[in-house]
Amino acid sequence: AATGTSLAVVFVVVFSVYLGNGYPRHASCKIDWEFSQNCSSVNASLIKQISKWNTSDNCKNGGEKCLYKFVSASKTELTATHTTPKAGYVDVLSFTFTDSQTPPTKCRVKAHSTSETWYAHLDFSTNYCNLRNLAEGAGLTELPNFTELTSDKICTQYSSRNCTKY
Repeated sequence: AATGTSLAVVFVVVFSVYLGNGYPRHASCKIDWEFSQNCSSVNASLIKQISKWNTSDNCKNGGEKCLYKFVSASKTELTATHTTPKAGYVDVLSFTFTDSQTPPTKCRVKAHSTSETWYAHLDFSTNYCNLRNLAEGAGLTELPNFTELTSDKICTQYSSRNCTKY
């Protein structure tokens, strides 16, 4: 009985520390992006990058800029998956596109990545990097007036991100 009680106490302490960090309860990331081009171009650029990184070839020397898989797309939404090369964990990526209604041309994107693994809590910023790597690979982060908004509260381990590794 003492062992069971000890395990319960350890679990409560660890879970309390985890919640105290302010991360989402499940390994995931939400990002708001804004690009100075129309959403159909942004959508097409992301689809092209997903296609470019759909095999493991790009990860032979490390990193995770590989194993993306296109799932579906419409004018306003894009869905894909990313599989981590070493452990084979699958993350689901979704993008929602909204064109500005007034000049200048802007595309607002709500990007989201979440682990399919139900017990995943901390992810070493993998879900952030799933999204950021695609946008960078597509050259979207180099566009004039690009903005990105996220935080540890809505993006697991954002402040300790390392997208060279993940």
